[in-house]
Amino acid sequence: MKKPLVFAFIAMNLGLSSLTLAHDRRLYDEIMRGGEWKEEFRDGPCEVKIESRRGEYKREIKCKDGVGAWWRGEWKSEYRDGPCWIKEDVKHDEYKEEIKCK
Repeated sequence: MKKPLVFAFIAMNLGLSSLTLAHDRRLYDEIMRGGEWKEEFRDGPCEVKIESRRGEYKREIKCKDGVGAWWRGEWKSEYRDGPCWIKEDVKHDEYKEEIKCK
């Protein structure tokens, strides 16, 4: 009796993860082709804005009064990840990330 429920749960999780991977792949393909792409949506109590152009990606997350924020503290950092420069500007209720690749 429990085996069908376990298999159904596993199948559902695999299906949801493949949808997430398909969305990430679509975004990656769009960035690599050089097309411009903008998206605005809500993630729980937070507002998310994403913009991309060829070799450039920007993400901004704003959570009113810090409610729903997955980060803690405030910092600014710049670092290199492969061919890309990553710049983060983080405040109590706002997270900004900018990625530039050559």
